[in-house]
Amino acid sequence: MSAPDTSVPPASPLHLAVAFDGTGWHPAAWREPGTRPGELFTARHWVQLARTAERGLLDLITIEDGLGLQSGDHLAEPERRTDRVQGRLDASLVAAFLAPLTSRIGLVPTVTTTHTEPFHVASALATLDHDSHGRAGWRVQTSVRADEAAHFGRRQIPAVGRSELDTPRGRALVAELFGEAAEVVDTVRRLWDSWEDGAEIRDALTGRFVDRDRLHTVDVEAAHFAVRGPSIVPRPPQGQPLVASLSHGYEPSLLAARVGDVVFTTPHDADDAARVVDQVRTAERAAGRTAPPLRILADLVVVLAGTEAGARDRLARLDARDPLSSDALVVATTPAGLADRLLDWRAAGLDGYRLRPAVLPTDLDAIVDGLVPELQRRGAFRTGYAETGLRERFGLPRPTSRYAPRSGSATVPALLPGLAPVPAPTTTGSPA
Repeated sequence: MSAPDTSVPPASPLHLAVAFDGTGWHPAAWREPGTRPGELFTARHWVQLARTAERGLLDLITIEDGLGLQSGDHLAEPERRTDRVQGRLDASLVAAFLAPLTSRIGLVPTVTTTHTEPFHVASALATLDHDSHGRAGWRVQTSVRADEAAHFGRRQIPAVGRSELDTPRGRALVAELFGEAAEVVDTVRRLWDSWEDGAEIRDALTGRFVDRDRLHTVDVEAAHFAVRGPSIVPRPPQGQPLVASLSHGYEPSLLAARVGDVVFTTPHDADDAARVVDQVRTAERAAGRTAPPLRILADLVVVLAGTEAGARDRLARLDARDPLSSDALVVATTPAGLADRLLDWRAAGLDGYRLRPAVLPTDLDAIVDGLVPELQRRGAFRTGYAETGLRERFGLPRPTSRYAPRSGSATVPALLPGLAPVPAPTTTGSPA
């Protein structure tokens, strides 16, 4: 084994997450040898991926989801193509059956705010946090497609193409969806807080199971939903499971600043990474955020091989079958080359990365068996799990219930504790 490289000591270990979507992020991935498309809708597929990621000591996995069939552009109607993976399992339920089969890695399903009821979201994710002993998170996502709204029949969403985002109609829709998302996340957080710590007495001798004074009504009435509360699920082990979202612009960054803990971003070079970090910090100041700063992770689609030429050949072969269109930078390189890029971009102020394997399990194996040892050799990644809880892994404190008395009063802030309400956004950005 070679000696650790100590020439450039890192400021702190990187956070490293991996994003799972079907057989990989490349649309031709399912046709590659070793992807096992026949197992895609089985527990075996997801358990093997999660256990591999945990073997690599990764911070967390995210699981993609949506309310409509897959499309090459998440703003567009489904393409009804038969040469691409169509259909998926429910991300929160996938995370639920992964929880008892893993022990340390964070489990962060994608759940859309636009059509799902906050009470159901709060219950499902609180249950996941109990089931995983404090490893649950939530990747917040909005739904902008008209076909997805038609699946529920409760409201209409006008079809808006990418070219229309910077029009009055597009800006109004973005403002509505992100304003609603902030309300949904805040309501879910209130429900998580509606049981104070210690509300469960469970004393068979006295016949008292709960302390009624520590259960609180959540009374929220918004434009598209109303919730009375309290939750039916006791307070999650983390108090508040980790909340993450994807940002392509200022409005998504503002949403993350108002109600999130982690934000995923999509810079395309080191200078762009610095610009994105500045945008997120500007959004935090605009939101009046006094909670811990957002942890900023950059997304990269990765195609890895033993040589640079081999990685480029793999990507070319995939693109020849079905070209990839990606919001995130596509990197075809070696594990060592990827490590160079990750450490170079970190100087912009990034806390880590969420890697999107182009082909599963091929590129996940390369991350775990190639990239992770390379980062460890350079002193830039953990050599073991030190924390069990997901918030703790990101250096975030376990919050006290907002309804618990503080200094003789039980004040209830409007949004995430420590944040102030924010005016409706005025500049455009792509919905997450």
